[in-house]
Amino acid sequence: MRNRLFVMLALVLLVGVSHADTRAHEDKERARFERYAGAPIDQFPMYSLWKYQVVGPEHVVLWSTVKDAYLVRVALPCNRLEWTHGLSVTQRMRQQVSRKFDFIAFGDERCEIAQILPVDYQRMLKDGEPPADPHAGNQ
Repeated sequence: MRNRLFVMLALVLLVGVSHADTRAHEDKERARFERYAGAPIDQFPMYSLWKYQVVGPEHVVLWSTVKDAYLVRVALPCNRLEWTHGLSVTQRMRQQVSRKFDFIAFGDERCEIAQILPVDYQRMLKDGEPPADPHAGNQ
């Protein structure tokens, strides 16, 4: 009984440390993209989602092409975005993602897009910033 309690306590502590490390990494990654983000826009062209990277509980970077990235903030509540292993983006308007009409979808969640910031990803790479997190999701 005592060993079970010890194991349970150790697991709880391990999960807590892991989550804190994940949140710190996400915050660092979001700050990198925010440095190269432009003014908010209402929509952007996207034929298909090339790649994405979750950078917080309410932020995700979407790539519509290899060189076009957008920092998207979703409206809360958006449960478990930082833990998703796959997502999609709705497109109510043909080949456009709109702040007013579209959602980030994963699992049973549909999170409303609250803000879209274009990221100057080419300049980011030119300035020597490392490319996107290699663990980011690909579609």
